[in-house]
Amino acid sequence: MPVKIRLARRGRRKQPFYHVVVADARSPRDGKFIEQIGSYNPMTKPATIELDREKAYDWLMKGAQPTETARSILRFKGVLYKKHLQRGVAKEAMTQEEADAKFAEYIEVKEAKIAERFAQTLQEKLDFHKRVNGSPKKIYVEETADKAALTEFQETTEEAPVAVAEEAPVVAEEAPAVVEEVPAVVAEEAPVAVEEAPVVEEAPVVEESATPAVAADDLTKIEGIGPKVNELLQAAGVTTFAALAGASNEQLKGILAGGGSRYQMMDPTTWPQQSQLATDGKWDELQVLQDKLDGGRPEAPAADAETKE
Repeated sequence: MPVKIRLARRGRRKQPFYHVVVADARSPRDGKFIEQIGSYNPMTKPATIELDREKAYDWLMKGAQPTETARSILRFKGVLYKKHLQRGVAKEAMTQEEADAKFAEYIEVKEAKIAERFAQTLQEKLDFHKRVNGSPKKIYVEETADKAALTEFQETTEEAPVAVAEEAPVVAEEAPAVVEEVPAVVAEEAPVAVEEAPVVEEAPVVEESATPAVAADDLTKIEGIGPKVNELLQAAGVTTFAALAGASNEQLKGILAGGGSRYQMMDPTTWPQQSQLATDGKWDELQVLQDKLDGGRPEAPAADAETKE
C-alpha cells in the first residue's frame, strides 16, 4: 500500500490551517488518514509548525513518501537531517552518541532562530499599534516553549510609554510657574526684564518638538489596496487612514483614473468604511468586514453566483 506524508486542509475560508498526516496515497486529500503527526499554520509570521519528529522519522524510515510541501516541513524541523546522521551511523562514520549530539545542537540553533523571528514580529505589532493608537496593545502569545521569553520581552517594551506619561505633567506644571513670575519682574524693575520674556516662551516649543510628527499609515492594510494604489494615494495627499475615511468615492475614482486605465475599473466604495474602522482602532471589526469582501468589493449574493454559473 503506497503511503504518503502530506497535508490535510482544515480551517475556514481565507484562514487555512493544515494537519500533517500519514495517509494512503489513494485516499482523498481531506479524507481518511492513518495517523496525524503534526500541524502547520501558514497565517502566522513566521509560520507555526508543530511536528512529532520521532513519529515522522519512524514513518520516513518505513518508506512513507512525503509530498513537496511535507518534505520542506520535515527538512525545516530537522527530520531529514536526523535521517542523514543515522545513515552515517549505519556506515560507522560516527557513533550514535556523536549523531545525537549533532542533532541536539542543530535543533537548539534552529529553535533559537525561530524564537528570534517571533520576537521580531511581536515588536513590529507593538510598534504598529503604538503608531495607530498611541500606546502598545496587549498581544496574545500562543502556548510555545518560548512564551516566557516573549512575555518578558513585551513587558520590557511597555515600560517606555509609562515613563514618558509620568514626566510630561512635570514639564507642564513648571511652565506656568515661570510665566507668572515674568509680569511681576517687568512691572517692578527696569525694562531689562522684558528681554527675558522670549526665553520663557520657548517652553511650548519644547513640548511641540516632543510631539511626534504624524507618520503616513500603511494603506495596504485596506482590502483592495495594493502597493501601486498606495503610491497613487500617497502622491495625492491621502496618507493616513483618517484622510482615506474622509475621502469621497468621486475623489478616490479621480485619483485612480490619474494612474491609468488599469486602475479605472477598481471599486473604492468600501475603502472609507474600512479606513474608519482602522482609524478608530477597531481591528477585529475590520477583519470581520474584510472576510466578507472580495478584492475590496462586497461579495456577490449566492443567487447571483448561481446565475453566473
